[in-house]
Amino acid sequence: MSSAILRADAERARQGGADRVVVEVAVGVLIRPDGDFLLTSRPVGKVYAGYWEFPGGKLEPGETVTQALQRELQEELGIVVGTALLWKVKVVDYPHALVRLNFCKVFNWSGDLQMREAQSFAWQRLPVQVAPVLPGTVPVLQWLAEERGSSSAI
Repeated sequence: MSSAILRADAERARQGGADRVVVEVAVGVLIRPDGDFLLTSRPVGKVYAGYWEFPGGKLEPGETVTQALQRELQEELGIVVGTALLWKVKVVDYPHALVRLNFCKVFNWSGDLQMREAQSFAWQRLPVQVAPVLPGTVPVLQWLAEERGSSSAI
């Protein structure tokens, strides 16, 4: 687990100043048996629209990371997540929000992918072929590269 905070777009002002609340986010790293992983694009109307990321979303009050991930992937992608294993945690300081990304590896799910927020999806392997990649996604690609003995993540 990395304790260093990733500062995205460091030249831009931070909304809310130094006393921003950390937003908890559950993120799914869906991995198929062939090793390919799922990236989705951020929908139009959201911050960083068009950037590629691992799917997920904010925890609701009282939710665990796993519960939030299951709910978010059902809402966004129309799938039912089986086991989700908490893998890594990374805090990212975006200009619009300070987020703690709780990355979970997901190896089993049911249902066909449905892009319910009009986003795009792509099954990828390293180095990824989609761009631009959301800053908070970059460390995950590096971790996957390290696990797979690859030198190139993007």
